[in-house]
Amino acid sequence: MNWRSTTFRFAGLVFLLQLAGAALLLGIVHQLTQNQIRGEARARAEALRDALLPHYRQRGFAVLARAVAAQAGPGKAAGAVVLLADRDGHAVAGNLAAWPPSVPPDAPAQTIELFRIGHEASEQMYLVATPLADGRLLTGHVVESEQRFTVILEEAMASAFAVAVALAAFAAWISARLIVRKLAATVGTARAVAAGDLDQRVPAEGGDDAFAALGDTINAMLDRIAALMNELKIATDGLAHDLRSPLTRLRSTLERALLASDGEMARAAIGRAIEEGDRLLAMLDTALRISRAEAGLGREHLVDTDLSALIADMVELYGPIAEDRGFAIAADAAPGLRARVHRELLGQAIANLIDNAMKYGAGRILLAARETGEGVAISVGDEGPGIPEALRPTALRRFGRLDAARTEAGAGLGLALAAAVARLHGGTLRLHDNRPGLRVELFLSGHAEPVPASTSPQARGRGG
Repeated sequence: MNWRSTTFRFAGLVFLLQLAGAALLLGIVHQLTQNQIRGEARARAEALRDALLPHYRQRGFAVLARAVAAQAGPGKAAGAVVLLADRDGHAVAGNLAAWPPSVPPDAPAQTIELFRIGHEASEQMYLVATPLADGRLLTGHVVESEQRFTVILEEAMASAFAVAVALAAFAAWISARLIVRKLAATVGTARAVAAGDLDQRVPAEGGDDAFAALGDTINAMLDRIAALMNELKIATDGLAHDLRSPLTRLRSTLERALLASDGEMARAAIGRAIEEGDRLLAMLDTALRISRAEAGLGREHLVDTDLSALIADMVELYGPIAEDRGFAIAADAAPGLRARVHRELLGQAIANLIDNAMKYGAGRILLAARETGEGVAISVGDEGPGIPEALRPTALRRFGRLDAARTEAGAGLGLALAAAVARLHGGTLRLHDNRPGLRVELFLSGHAEPVPASTSPQARGRGG
């Protein structure tokens, strides 16, 4: 799971909230327990003090000393701590050997560790000091067992907190998995549609939550897209038929005019008009091929193809043309490299890349094919000036032409068609620096989902 993803952040939030809740609950339990222990100890110490002070007020210090001695004697309340001392802190009566130096006569109640007379080990005691006119009184209660219980409770809380951490992590994981599972069908449908299957829809799970609303909205959107794509197919097919006929008739008329013309200038002008007509027909045909490929039309024509042989055929076909233009063209493909491709469209795309390399590149043109972990990569590289990275998106757009390319004939559709063919095969058009020159790579995946044209981060190239 990507730590930057929304799902991870949601899981982290669930984990932190669960952890904070457990920590708050354990902290409250610990604080309440401590308050209860201190409260009971203070109540006992003050009750003992309140039982002894009337003796002092009614009969004086000596009577109080006898009462303290009796209270410290055997058979009295277990855990009681009492000490009567004179003004100088010397013990007069009680079960402590001396007044604790750390406890002033007017000190607030506190817990300290002392030895009681007749006990071999020190004990935790909660003590309340009371100053008298001719001495001082110390009353309290042993809280050793309570303190041991507190330690056990703290250890139990530490164990409980560790369990809470594990449960919080499990709850976060379950929450993240639930979201992923809820969205899996939606993501799968979106990927299938991106691959060209416009008949896919998000399965209806019922319910009245945000996930159900999302699925219904996406299905409604896909219904609309499917309707628009069907209208586009009808419109483009009709456009192709409607435009080709008059353009073909126009070319035929120009050819007859060329044969009937006697003037050299007129014949040259008519020849240029015929060339422009041919160029317009080629642009129309290429634009229609791009639209149909981006719509996913043509997957039914994917066939198992020997790409090594296809590469060799392309090099053989373009070898003489390249030599006439001062280029050297070579192939680099392992024998027996095969894939399911649309042979006609792929051949057109490779031809466009070679034509671009001869128009704008220089030196040696290398046509290569290699197998990758997820598919096949076919590349065409040259040793020309290349294209600055900032201008590559422009070169890839339909009819996008760079300033350096405007001196050459072309419509800016070559790489747009190559990118559409790559997406038809579930891949992308990638650009690499050939050092020097440019290497344009068609990545074809027989099983990977295609990357939409608007979101492909590596779809770059030159128009041609």
